[in-house]
Formats: sequence, structure tokens, C-alpha cells
Amino acid sequence: MTPPSDDESPAPRPLPWPLRWLLLAFAMLSLALGIIGIVVPGMPTTVFILMAAWAAARSSPRLYRWLWNHRLFGPPLRNWSQGGKVSRRAKWSATIVMAISTAILLMFGPRNWALGAALACMACVLAWLWRRPEP
Repeated sequence: MTPPSDDESPAPRPLPWPLRWLLLAFAMLSLALGIIGIVVPGMPTTVFILMAAWAAARSSPRLYRWLWNHRLFGPPLRNWSQGGKVSRRAKWSATIVMAISTAILLMFGPRNWALGAALACMACVLAWLWRRPEP
């Protein structure tokens, strides 16, 4: 997911236009969900931005460059492209948001298997996240 440079190998054959439009729609949807995730606790942002960048890289070089150079979205994309790195600030932010989400679920959520599944998923994600290298 690095921006193209002039000294790289020739560009791959362009995708057919219906597939490009589908990927562009997916990129825009992922970007919208990522932006919503900035303000909605418990909803991921970075995952959607990564998906948007992946789809944009294959469908819209202009959107991809915009994401790559964006002051908010660019740093996580560049960190991820350099070996799946995640900043300590992002790790702490995710941990705090998941802790708040856990508290809300424990106070107001149903006491059934769904609560256990949600807590187990968050624990697994945090364990995976904290094992990622830092930039």
C-alpha cells in the first residue's frame, strides 16, 4: 500500500470498469464508516480506513493519494504499510474505548452469550493489538 514511484515495475493491467466502480464504492463506504467510527465508541476507525485504502489503491489513485497524505488517516496507513506497525497512542486509544464499551455492556447489556462473545472478541483484539510492533 505504498504510493507508486517512477522507478517501480510497470503498473498492472487496469481492472475492468465495473470492478473499479465496485471497489470505489467499497472504498467510499469504508471511508464513511471509518469517519463515523471516529465519534462512535466501540466502532473501529483504522480497520475501515485500511480497507478504504486497499480498495482505493485498486480503483482510484486520486482517492488513495488523498488518504495516504491526509493528516489524520495517513500516519496509520504509512505505519501499517511498514510492517503492520501500530502506534502506542492508537493502542491506548483502542484500549480505553474498549474498556468504556465493556463497562457500558456490563451495566446495560444483556446477560447472555452475546455479552461473553463481545468481551472475548475485545480481549482477543487487544491481545493481538498490543503484540503489534510500534513505529
